[in-house]
Amino acid sequence: MKPLTRAAVLTTDFYNRDPRRVARALLGKLIVRETPTGILAGRIVETEAYLGTGDAAAHSAAGKTARNAVLFGPPGYAYVYFIYGTHYCLNVSCLPDGVAGGVLFRALEPVAGIEQMAEARGVDLPEKPELRKISTLKKISSGPGRMSEALGVTRARDNDKNLTSARSDLRIVDDGYRVRRVTVSPRIGIVKAADDPLRYFIAGNPFVS
Repeated sequence: MKPLTRAAVLTTDFYNRDPRRVARALLGKLIVRETPTGILAGRIVETEAYLGTGDAAAHSAAGKTARNAVLFGPPGYAYVYFIYGTHYCLNVSCLPDGVAGGVLFRALEPVAGIEQMAEARGVDLPEKPELRKISTLKKISSGPGRMSEALGVTRARDNDKNLTSARSDLRIVDDGYRVRRVTVSPRIGIVKAADDPLRYFIAGNPFVS
């Protein structure tokens, strides 16, 4: 695996395709957040695809609005929404400009800046890394709300941010990690089109939500 400083930022072409392909291909990539006090990074271990206006569960199902406009815009941009009055969810736009589609990030495996992410989440970690249990680390970024809080993702800060720019403080990179096996299942936490097999996760990864 390459160091974070040498990892390649995913390009617009990566996202300019069917959200199902993008959701699967994003597994194993890293979400990177630059902060004044250091770099935070988590490996993507779980995603969900949303297919645009023909997908009853997608935010774009009813057409373009001021709230969901990013999903209809160019591929590779952050779409952030607030849910249940408690947390933010991070998505990325897919497909060509003018065609709605996106992928929801559901869980990350903490990789860098773990202490800072844990503090943002209010999770107490032992000082020695070898004493940190998976059950505790999962509380940092296993789940869409948790991972957004750990990375400081908000709608005001990040909605419509270009994730394909190396200058962006929030971006997605490829460090060469290879996923061995992917499991596909119905999406979770939704009512409409709930049975569609559009949730993807790294098989056996303990950080899956």
